[in-house]
Amino acid sequence: MARKKFEQLDLKDAFLFSAALEDPEACRLILELFLGYPIANITVHAEHSILLSSDFKSVRLDIYASDELSVGYNMEMQNEKENNLPMRSRYYQSELDIAALKPGEDYNDMKPGYIIFICTFDPFGKGLYKYTFENRCLETDMPLGDKTMKIFFNTKGTNPEDVSEELLAFLAYVEDSTDSCAEKTQSETVHKIHNRIKELKKNREMGAKFMLLEELIKSAEKKAGAEGLVKGRIEGISKGRSEEQNRYSRLILRLAKDGRSDLIVKAASDTHLLDALYQEYKL
Repeated sequence: MARKKFEQLDLKDAFLFSAALEDPEACRLILELFLGYPIANITVHAEHSILLSSDFKSVRLDIYASDELSVGYNMEMQNEKENNLPMRSRYYQSELDIAALKPGEDYNDMKPGYIIFICTFDPFGKGLYKYTFENRCLETDMPLGDKTMKIFFNTKGTNPEDVSEELLAFLAYVEDSTDSCAEKTQSETVHKIHNRIKELKKNREMGAKFMLLEELIKSAEKKAGAEGLVKGRIEGISKGRSEEQNRYSRLILRLAKDGRSDLIVKAASDTHLLDALYQEYKL
């Protein structure tokens, strides 16, 4: 399947999403929309942004940010349905926790942390545009109070009456980041994000980064395919040898049991006799 050019990408593309949210103002606007309260002075941490290297080990396409109150936010665009999203949210939370507490500080000094996934599919199959999770007591439904929250947004939701029109407009824009889609809504957030997207698509350096990422992905896929083919062949040969050894061992036992041990040595050097004995014993 042909890959889209950088100029044709929608915001659902993980690269474009990360590039757009490298801008603190764009990041702040989207966080305010997602969380429903004002946020000031967002800092996007570059070490968790778009990093590319030739060995493909430093590619990271999620966004890690914090505000003036040291609240931590981790956002990621997710296009492929995977069963490991809950565990990934746990891992990302641990990263936020490590960054939130400096040596010598008390646990009570830890700030709130939000892990946010924007999914172009329904991650839990309930038809909701938004799924919010926090740690709670099973017996009393009392919140644990550890100041952590994991939120999953679904662009394919079916409960528009339960979310704001602005959120609906943004999730629609994620799927279709065109001028026509942006013009259909009165959402100021969508308009501002769309302007950011248009600027990015004119940026040659960002386009070059996207092309590099594409090449790294192709190279990694090609390498993985070649390694998988070689591994498959080796495993096939190994399995074949193992099965043949078991087959030959069973034949030896049968011949010895039937008092035909003299044929064991002969069959070892006579393939025709060996095949005949296999057929005779139905091995």
